[in-house]
Amino acid sequence: MEYLKWSSEDSIATITIQRPPANALSSGLLQELSAVLDEIEPNRDIRVIVIHGEGRFFSAGADIKEFTTVNNAEGFSDLGKFGQDLFDRMEKFPKPIIAAIHGAALGGGLELAMACHIRLVSESAKLGLPELQLGLIPGFAGTQRLPRYVGTARAAEMMFTSDPITGREAVQYGLANHAYPEAEVLEQAYKLARKISKKSPVSVHAAIKLLNYAKTEEFYEGMKKEAELFGKVFVSNDAKEGIQAFIEKREPHFKGE
Repeated sequence: MEYLKWSSEDSIATITIQRPPANALSSGLLQELSAVLDEIEPNRDIRVIVIHGEGRFFSAGADIKEFTTVNNAEGFSDLGKFGQDLFDRMEKFPKPIIAAIHGAALGGGLELAMACHIRLVSESAKLGLPELQLGLIPGFAGTQRLPRYVGTARAAEMMFTSDPITGREAVQYGLANHAYPEAEVLEQAYKLARKISKKSPVSVHAAIKLLNYAKTEEFYEGMKKEAELFGKVFVSNDAKEGIQAFIEKREPHFKGE
């Protein structure tokens, strides 16, 4: 594993994102996450998963520089579909997944966190989907999950402005379960994980299955459309300008083409 490490103790698995400085989600990191889930799923000794980021952030977003290596809409759509499928698997995973979020969960980082069953945040953490700032759109089902948690109007504001919300606001809006001082977030996640680990794995798995019935056919249709538009938007001139501006650390100048 190059970007992740994981271990288990007392029925709890810990997955740590370790890709400094921002723990950006690259395709390689996502593939490693999929491989870790493959190892954990059949392990009957593991009942709960805690996922967190090493260093300053949970994850500050997708790897924008990696996007410059893809040059066609189909490639971006395939990348979006891979992320969507992985995060959908997480939401349906038979063992509860708790995200312990500090620093920032932005873009793909927030999409990853939203795929977890429970989110604990630091009070000062920044959560948001800033892709439109780069002339892009979320591609890992962020456009579909965020409205489920915060409502359509607030999701629209968060995406259209690219402005993040704080951990405290995330709890207020229903995006996170609890907010704590940063130094306490991970321990609170383990405390919650230990409580859940004492429950019957059979009943927990059944509850996860039933919670997923809250998804509708429109959700999955929205995911398909998001992956399609993810590809089309990424090959636009505005997207090229936005990515270049990000790399050059300047304001983008969009022309609507």
